[in-house]
Amino acid sequence: MANPRPAFAKDLAWRLEALAFDLFSAALRALPTDTASALGGALFKALGPLTRSQRIAERSLRLALPDLADEERNRILAAQWENFGRYMFEFPLVDRLTPAGGRVEIAGAERLAGLAGSGRPVVFISGHFSNFEVMAAVIVASGISCDITYRAANNPYVDARIIRSRRSYGVRLFAPKGAEGARGLLESMTAGRSVAILNDQRYDTGVAAPFFGDVVMTNPAAARLALRFGALIQPLSIERLSGARFRCVVHDPIELKHTGARATDIAAGVTAINAFIEDRVRAHPGEWWWLQKRWPPEAYADLKSRRR
Repeated sequence: MANPRPAFAKDLAWRLEALAFDLFSAALRALPTDTASALGGALFKALGPLTRSQRIAERSLRLALPDLADEERNRILAAQWENFGRYMFEFPLVDRLTPAGGRVEIAGAERLAGLAGSGRPVVFISGHFSNFEVMAAVIVASGISCDITYRAANNPYVDARIIRSRRSYGVRLFAPKGAEGARGLLESMTAGRSVAILNDQRYDTGVAAPFFGDVVMTNPAAARLALRFGALIQPLSIERLSGARFRCVVHDPIELKHTGARATDIAAGVTAINAFIEDRVRAHPGEWWWLQKRWPPEAYADLKSRRR
């Protein structure tokens, strides 16, 4: 059954938002890439701490790294806002942030070449590190056929623009939702295509696994797919070198064991993925999105009550 057409007022609002998105993108694309990136970083570094999101980021940081001195915590929060602002202003420019464009170096490119040559599908995993959009360009440049999962924009006109812009340099985006999304991922790998998943987002269901000494609910899709297809889980991370220049690191793969106890094997895979995410966050805490409520609601509530 076709989706009903939106009410006129909502459709008009969407179209106006899309127009604003076009104007914003055009203005940034008129600037040199490093200038646009620096402008976003400076703006968000100044304004981000004044928003409600600052409290979320601070509490997330306290939950993960409770022993940090105030000075170090403030330094990380400031770095996070600068990185987030750079990402926002780099968003319309991602077609420039590619290996071919000279702005991305790859550590472990030979491993990607080997995966491309094998012809076998792979489950790529990563997190909201630096400008994570760069990861898609690296995968495409390696010659691996891959569907990149993402969260679709609420505005369908903006979403269509995002999909079209990414397709212009070879990136196929896929927004999995519920059972239909799970079937789509299965179809991708059945057809021999790899999939890429950001595995550090809040997830209300799934598998409980350790993360920074706590237990968080985690999306098990990557582990389930790897087990079903006998595929490697290939972690990637993006690091900001300077300005709008990046390094993509191809880490050692995660190979899951098939013990016959499916639930146990999935839990082991999720635990390994969380350990990878945690390790990368500890290495570059100012380049991760502390704005996400990654911990259980009760953890935030308990922290808030203890600080009163």
